[in-house]
This record gives sequence, structure tokens and C-alpha cells, in this order.
Amino acid sequence: MKDDLTPQEQRRVRAAMRYLKVSYDGWERLAAALGNCYRQVYRTGTGLTHVTAGMAARVARLAEVSLGDVLDGRFPPLGTCPHCGRRVDEFPDEDTRVVETVVEE
Repeated sequence: MKDDLTPQEQRRVRAAMRYLKVSYDGWERLAAALGNCYRQVYRTGTGLTHVTAGMAARVARLAEVSLGDVLDGRFPPLGTCPHCGRRVDEFPDEDTRVVETVVEE
């Protein structure tokens, strides 16, 4: 069902997907690792379609963390860019801070 996850949980799953996308060197390889087609993973990860509970579970399994860690925002780790999925320590020349922004819908 479309409404299985709250908007905030969906944002957190997408953040985890972007983090994994960097680790797997792109949406296509991430899709293969998740066992999904590229189109579905790309559309979900970029916000073009909603995040299903099944996708959230596959993301957690691939990341080797609990589903709760993904849904509660404990994964990806603190200090991860919410846009590109890279760790802040990968940008040593920049004063970068990561915060969770709550968007009211």
C-alpha cells in the first residue's frame, strides 16, 4: 500500500538509498544488489514514486541494519550528505554540517 510509510520515513529510506547508491557506484548497480529493476529503484530513490515497505526492507537488508534503523534515520550514519549520500569527512576542505530537515506536507 502507498501509505504504509509516513512521509518522514519515506525521506529516510530515500536518504539510505542515496547513501547506498554511492557505495554501489550508481542506481543501476544498486538496483541489481536490491534485486529490483533499475527503473523502480531510480524512481523510488529520486522521489518520483512512493517508497514501499518492501523496498524499505530490502534497503535495510542490503545495508545490514535493522528496518528500524532505516525508518528512524539511524542509517545512514550521522554526517552523511542527504543529497549525494557521501560522508561529510569526504569533503575536508568544506565546512559542511548535516541536519535532518522536516518538511511539513
